[in-house]
Amino acid sequence: MGKNLSSVNRILLMIVLVLLALSLSLQVQAAPWQIDNTGSRVNFISIKKNTVAENHHFKKISGRLAESGEFDLAIDLSSVDTLIDIRNQRMIEYLFETTKFATANLSAKVDVAQVNNLAVGDDVSMRMDAKISLHGEDQVMPVTVRVAKLSANKILVTSEQPLLLNADTFAMTAGVEKLRELAGLASISPAVPVSFVLLLTQG
Repeated sequence: MGKNLSSVNRILLMIVLVLLALSLSLQVQAAPWQIDNTGSRVNFISIKKNTVAENHHFKKISGRLAESGEFDLAIDLSSVDTLIDIRNQRMIEYLFETTKFATANLSAKVDVAQVNNLAVGDDVSMRMDAKISLHGEDQVMPVTVRVAKLSANKILVTSEQPLLLNADTFAMTAGVEKLRELAGLASISPAVPVSFVLLLTQG
């Protein structure tokens, strides 16, 4: 009788260990994808004098893709890099007004099942509506991205076409005009193409 109870106890212990392992495995699978700032980049282009285009980017971004499919991206506007210090400061002070509006945000609902079902080396194009929050204003825009599975815990998300943001929509017309005045330019386009490459890791 004692031996039978011992065998039953061992079987029960094994079942508990298996269930625990499965539970831990599911928790790992459910871990959110986090944006890796070092492998990510958000770029934008300014156009002055009608024909002169210049590339700029932000050095500090963060965000995550939750298992529920909620995606959030935050851009530290004070990290703007135009390769010219005085221009950086003018954008921070007069265009972005970071003392009042520290970040720009993008949020969207992602079909996370498509992401989880990707095999390493595969990619998929995804279209979604994204809410852009900038300078105290919100706008919903269609966004198309390509998601590539780099490894078991790394994905790369890239914009398939630039997002066209307009200064008028985000109450930034006065800031653009101030930059134009300070730089002594004939014009600065209010339309700004924005693109991104985001590296996300899990676990």
